[in-house]
Amino acid sequence: QVQLVESGGGLVQAGGSLRLSCASSGDTFGIYAMAWYRQAPGKQRELVAHITMIGGSAHYDESVIGRFTISRDNAKKTVFLQMNSLKPEDTAVYYCNADTRIWGVNSDYWGQGTQVTVSS
Repeated sequence: QVQLVESGGGLVQAGGSLRLSCASSGDTFGIYAMAWYRQAPGKQRELVAHITMIGGSAHYDESVIGRFTISRDNAKKTVFLQMNSLKPEDTAVYYCNADTRIWGVNSDYWGQGTQVTVSS
């Protein structure tokens, strides 16, 4: 089992910045990738950014390229999301996700989410 706890959300004006963090605990040795998703009211959850723990290969949704940066601390199995030039359409609950492979079994885990609200 892996537990994920997000922090860093809040209310910010358009054009502002926030930094989200996701700390993991439990069977973290099995984590091979982590990601940030978001879900706005009335919309489906969507992938924002994804990063591999070894190598740090990152991928982003088109809507955040050039504004958001995902990074990780592989030793601590922690992932961050630096969000700059925020827009009202970035308003959503942001969820941390971890992909694990333990004894040949793939699983994924979710945090409880942190609210990001961008005012115009």
